[in-house]
Amino acid sequence: MTLNQLKKQAAWAALDYIPPGSIVGVGTGTTIFYFIEALSTIKNLIYGTVSSSNHSTLLLKKQGIRVFNLKNFSSITNYFDSADEINNRMQMIKGGGAALTREKIIAAMAKNFICIIDKSKKVDILGNFPLPIEIIPMAISYISQEIIKIGGKPKYRKNVITDNGNIIIDVYDLCIEDPLLMEKKINSLPGVVTVGLFAERSADILLVGTPKGIKTIKKNNF
Repeated sequence: MTLNQLKKQAAWAALDYIPPGSIVGVGTGTTIFYFIEALSTIKNLIYGTVSSSNHSTLLLKKQGIRVFNLKNFSSITNYFDSADEINNRMQMIKGGGAALTREKIIAAMAKNFICIIDKSKKVDILGNFPLPIEIIPMAISYISQEIIKIGGKPKYRKNVITDNGNIIIDVYDLCIEDPLLMEKKINSLPGVVTVGLFAERSADILLVGTPKGIKTIKKNNF
């Protein structure tokens, strides 16, 4: 099976975790494209969605799925998103699609964070995928120097402006053995909007598409 087939497999499996009449939190990325397709088959059974990006909002509306403004909610039951990398503690790197800040907000609001991936995203140690950081543009030189001090190689993501009007730097060559500590350290830098480490708010349920079917991992398994 191709990776896209595994993504699609995991995305459809996520439908089992959607209660009728609920507000569904929807993330961003290629796996979520398949999830939105799957969600359209039960759109009459849910109340609607909240979305982590303008791109996902457009895809949802194209499928005739209602999208509500996130500011009208203080909590939701389930948030569905993918990951660029995820470790055995359900901590992950996200932000390849530049939607990390809104993704982190919805994840924090959600009672359950359900992560859907293909098997290639599962790793032992985070950091092979470059770590995205959304920053205020004027802080790029300062934050880049601070990232170099902790051993990373920052690179400005050209021609990308986030939905929040900010920029992204991607950090290469970081071996992130303590994701929680790294998340707190980078988030404390003035000018950082958020870092694409989801360690403090990790996934509750992980659905992994494999050639042998869906592998389900729950946080309390560890």
